[in-house]
Amino acid sequence: MSNPFQDQLLKAGLVTKKQVQKVQQDKSRKNKQQRSKKEQPVDEVKLKAQQAAQEKAQLDRELNKQKEQQARQKAISIEINQLITNNCLARDESCEIVYNFEHNKKVRRIYVNAEMKQQIVQGKVGIARIEGRYELVLKSIAEKIKQRNEKRIVIFDAQEVVDENDPYADYEIPDDLTW
Repeated sequence: MSNPFQDQLLKAGLVTKKQVQKVQQDKSRKNKQQRSKKEQPVDEVKLKAQQAAQEKAQLDRELNKQKEQQARQKAISIEINQLITNNCLARDESCEIVYNFEHNKKVRRIYVNAEMKQQIVQGKVGIARIEGRYELVLKSIAEKIKQRNEKRIVIFDAQEVVDENDPYADYEIPDDLTW
């Protein structure tokens, strides 16, 4: 690729071939330097893009972990609901005794018969929460539910902790006392 202006200067004898070659080399060096300068900002852009992609991948991983955790919790909740519904003790119109218990710092009540109340007091039966209501379940089922989620069992093992300094420890509480 020769420059017509350079060719005319060569024919006229105003410049030599060495001078023309030197000019062409300088010109190619400048072009090369300009290209390398242009590539550096592209590299910075690429680095920023890679960093953004890494941050997005990390965020996606965290979101996936949260979704997996929520899916596990939902599966456990469904499993507990099935345990309660399939194994709850049936209560009917004969359950006229009100059994009061505490849950979330509020006194709740459930209607039971005398036999069920005795089983609750003895710790053979527990009270489990399902969808805002309370059901009676056997001790083995209550243990399974408690392993999966302790918050779903309201009463289980009704053994009270005895305080050594309790002045009324010698007095027995009657079974028919309801509060």
